Amino acid sequence: MLEMRPICERCEAPLPADGSAQICSYECTFCSDCAIAMDHRCPNCSGELVPRPRRTP
Repeated sequence: MLEMRPICERCEAPLPADGSAQICSYECTFCSDCAIAMDHRCPNCSGELVPRPRRTP
């Protein structure tokens, strides 16, 4: 199951399960603003950051 991390790993902004976030294949999780600033590349594994699926509470 996909881990829905609650904060951005870069700026620590809150990331609600039903909100916008970006993840890599290792589930590193970032807010959309940080993903854009990093050119959609994960700084941990160099993987592509893609939109995280949303979960309704």
